Amino acid sequence: MHVAMYYNNNDVRVEEMPMPEINENEMLVKVMACGICGSDVMEWYRVKKAPLVLGHEATGIIEKVGQNVKKYKKGDRVFVSHHVPCNTCHYCLNDNHTVCDTLRTTNFYPGGFSEYLRVPEINVDRGVFPLPEEMSFEDGTFIEPLACVIRGQRKAGMKPGKSVLVIGSGISGILHIQMAKVSDASKIFASDINDYRLKAAKRFGADTVINAKENMPDKVKGSNDGRGADMVIVCASAVSAIKQAFESVDRGGVILFFAPTKPGVDIPLPLWDVWRDGVTLTTSYAGSPKDILDAIEIIRSKRINVKDMITHRLGLEEAGKGFQLVSKAENSIKVIIEPNK
Repeated sequence: MHVAMYYNNNDVRVEEMPMPEINENEMLVKVMACGICGSDVMEWYRVKKAPLVLGHEATGIIEKVGQNVKKYKKGDRVFVSHHVPCNTCHYCLNDNHTVCDTLRTTNFYPGGFSEYLRVPEINVDRGVFPLPEEMSFEDGTFIEPLACVIRGQRKAGMKPGKSVLVIGSGISGILHIQMAKVSDASKIFASDINDYRLKAAKRFGADTVINAKENMPDKVKGSNDGRGADMVIVCASAVSAIKQAFESVDRGGVILFFAPTKPGVDIPLPLWDVWRDGVTLTTSYAGSPKDILDAIEIIRSKRINVKDMITHRLGLEEAGKGFQLVSKAENSIKVIIEPNK
């Protein structure tokens, strides 16, 4: 079968690999669509594991099931979760599924940018979700990133009536904007340094867009009754973006660090201001099974618009172009690879 083998952001090659063999408890999925995630182009993180096949936002059709698999059959349309929790450890039992040791060590093989996937037994058990009839394979590639967004806003205590500032208007930022709108945020601000993305943020629900080179705290306060934002969601890893978050949050507000910095990057913490103003700092990584189910229903019911976020649909042979589009972060929102196009 053909795969897109990642060597670095500028070197993604179509190569041949043997078709995965499955055992009696596994399944083989024909990949119909897989989105390129911002984390796929975090070169400092990915290149040390290269060469490898990436892609974790995969939807497809079950090609074959092992004889012990009874819940699914050939021809079923599915979304496949790459990481799955054990559901029984200390972390899972305290709703911290995304730091579960099992979740951190599970994956399907070889990756979503391939014609076929082998789904291991544990993923078959708790990481395969039927696609609703009204959901396309392309729409289904948003399940994983939306689940991450849902979890982040849930952890940050999103409620109706809150004002929200999203720093960074890429794919994650725009999903956060749309989810904040679904949650009846009172005002939604969005920032970026890229005009294309600022226009997209406005189109998908931001009330006010701010170029990150401007005085962000003043811009927010000027449109929010003199107050900072109740919730600041940081979807950019730049130190300047993190500094802007501290400056733009209101007293009693929350900052959600959704994007990571590189390892070893230390951020000065204005602890006096955080302490005095009662600001809560929190982080979020990945999504739990509950978040995935919520994401499926939100996409199925069209409570958010994912279809119009897709800017590029590419075959496997154009995967390198897709990685370039996402890594440059200029004129694209969602780039989808269709391995069996």
